[in-house]
Amino acid sequence: MQDAKPNKRKTAAEAFAERTSGVRRADAARMPGSSVHASLANEIGLRIVRGDYPPGTILPNEAKWSETFDVSRSAVREAIKMLMAKSLLSSRPKIGSWVEPKERWNLLDRDVLAWYATSPDREVFLRTVQEFRHIIEPEASAFAAMRRTDEQMAEISQACREMGEATNLQERTRADTRFHLAILRASGNDLLVPLGVLIESAFDHLFAYTTRELDDLQHAQRLHEAIEKSIRLQRPDAARNAVRKLLANTDSVIKSR
Repeated sequence: MQDAKPNKRKTAAEAFAERTSGVRRADAARMPGSSVHASLANEIGLRIVRGDYPPGTILPNEAKWSETFDVSRSAVREAIKMLMAKSLLSSRPKIGSWVEPKERWNLLDRDVLAWYATSPDREVFLRTVQEFRHIIEPEASAFAAMRRTDEQMAEISQACREMGEATNLQERTRADTRFHLAILRASGNDLLVPLGVLIESAFDHLFAYTTRELDDLQHAQRLHEAIEKSIRLQRPDAARNAVRKLLANTDSVIKSR
């Protein structure tokens, strides 16, 4: 009887296939037939953002990527083009592709934000999102209190109610994100609407983290309800202050961990 064969170590291609199989991209419906190069771009992009390839690094050439991940060279080319469009990479003939400085990355891109959110330096990401919220959300809420329509108010109220009724982390996180995006839409500022959609991924990651770490979910719910009430009663100053109290609470959760 033959001895059992030892377990083989996964190849990069096998690991890549395992990680990317069954993962549904948010924009998959808009990218028919692009699963291979989109998944490859996701893999390389994640490695760049988490620091495997620091800025200035010359990346492997097409042939090497093709061999490593067992994909066609055309798929590699398309993946590199995607990452160049996100300003993570630049490329030049006879030199190849290299990683751009972080300040050039398009951090408002959905994919880049998602990679950033899962990078090892989670605290930097959380603080960055919070700073953005301090800059935008208090005034956006005040404008929402002055400008919201009945339909927009219903959306805000429903999301707030669903937060309180959520039975698991995912439900609460998604309702929390909908709540804040609905307020941005109700602010009536055309620039905030697409901005809110772009940072949706960042909100999801932030709220999932802070909700897990919260000691008093009921207190957090009351803070959200105070914002909803102020907007519903069309009190901009109260809405602005209610948001600042919520942000201060979130700040304390991040700093305490």
